[in-house]
Amino acid sequence: MNNIKSTFSIKDLENLTGVKAHTIRIWEKRYNLLQPERTDTNIRYYSLANLQKLLNISYLNSNGYKISKIASLNAKQIPILVKEVAQSDLTNNHAIDIFKLSMLNFDQKLFYDTYETLIKEKSFLEMFYQDFIPLLSEIGMLWQTDTITPAHEHFLTSLIRQKILVNTENIQSQSQIKSDKVFVLYLPENEVHELGLMIINYQLIANGYKSIFLGQSVPLDSLKDLLNYYDDITFLSYFTVKPEKEYLVDYLKEFSEKLLIKKSIKLWVLGRMLNDFDLKTLPKQVTSFNSIENLVKNL
Repeated sequence: MNNIKSTFSIKDLENLTGVKAHTIRIWEKRYNLLQPERTDTNIRYYSLANLQKLLNISYLNSNGYKISKIASLNAKQIPILVKEVAQSDLTNNHAIDIFKLSMLNFDQKLFYDTYETLIKEKSFLEMFYQDFIPLLSEIGMLWQTDTITPAHEHFLTSLIRQKILVNTENIQSQSQIKSDKVFVLYLPENEVHELGLMIINYQLIANGYKSIFLGQSVPLDSLKDLLNYYDDITFLSYFTVKPEKEYLVDYLKEFSEKLLIKKSIKLWVLGRMLNDFDLKTLPKQVTSFNSIENLVKNL
């Protein structure tokens, strides 16, 4: 059975393209830009081709093309014009839209082709910050509004994860350790969102640090083993959904008591679970960062 999402409500289109439902209806009536079908109960729904067309229209409109001009183009001319504009476009909207389409279709080849096109023009880190981070932010919103399913999110994040791993392996084979400081990267128990931690691992290695990546859902007691091997350790963690805000104080207190037993041992943390946390209450030797970029500046 083909379970690819192929029909969309007008609210789905709004969420996926950023074009308000009211505007979509105006473009339909005034310019006949989309041709929705209707259910037996007279509710509009849109095909994947409608979605792709609307993404292209929105992209051209945001790059200065009037809707009346776009409407005068035939169906084949619109994607051609999009490609022409994209070649000189300094924003990343077009690539992000294509990545979204690859996700909606579970189209691995489209993802890879788009990636290969971008990597010819920019570095991997530039792509991560300019394309993948905004994309992941949008994906989170689309999942929360039921526009996409968890399967879509997992499909996309697994492909991004592969690219981080490949690029990390490449720099590991070339880099040399230039510092005695050791970073131990881990996620708390039941935390599985590791893409941010993985890109930090990439940048640590690129900057000549020894980085030990432990990954998802690591109990605190397991971290104690590292104390037997290294003296100058900075533990580094990313709190996306865990520990939950009501348990954050207790978690950091327990971490401090079990692991921060020497002045040379530190904990660096970031992630949205810290957004409403009173940072003045952080234990000694614990430092928080509001973004990966700010953390990297402190290396």
